[in-house]
Amino acid sequence: MWKSSVWTSAIAAGLAAHHLKEGGLLALTGAQAALKPTPGMIGYGLAKAAVHHLVGSLAGAKSGLPKAASVVALLPVTLDTPANRNAMPKANFGSWTPLGFVAETLFKWTSGSERPSSGSLVQLETKEGNTSLSIVSPL
Repeated sequence: MWKSSVWTSAIAAGLAAHHLKEGGLLALTGAQAALKPTPGMIGYGLAKAAVHHLVGSLAGAKSGLPKAASVVALLPVTLDTPANRNAMPKANFGSWTPLGFVAETLFKWTSGSERPSSGSLVQLETKEGNTSLSIVSPL
C-alpha cells in the first residue's frame, strides 16, 4: 500500500513542482477510512493518512508547487470500478462513487469552477446513487 499510494503521490508532487502550470491543480487520492484509526488495516490507514499529510504540506507556502497552484485529496469510500465489482460482487453498488462523477468533478475544478481551497480533503459520499462532496478535517 505504501508504494501504490505514498510513493505515487510523492512522485506526482515532484512532477507537479516542476511541470504543473501556474494556477494548476494536483489531485491525489486519500481515503475516508484514514480520517480515523484503522486497527484492522493499519498499513492502508497509515499510507492514506500520509497522503492527507502530504496534501496539507503541499498547500503551504514554499512547498515547491507553482504560483497559485492548488492541491486537494479526494476521499472516496469505494469507487465503482470493474475491479471492485469483481472483488465484491454482492456489495451495494448504489453506495459506490461512479468514476464519471469523479471525472466531471475534476474537469470542473481544472477550469477553476467550484475548486476547493488548496489543502482540502474532499470527501465523496454516495448514497442510493447520489454523490455529494464535503470538505473534512484530517485526524
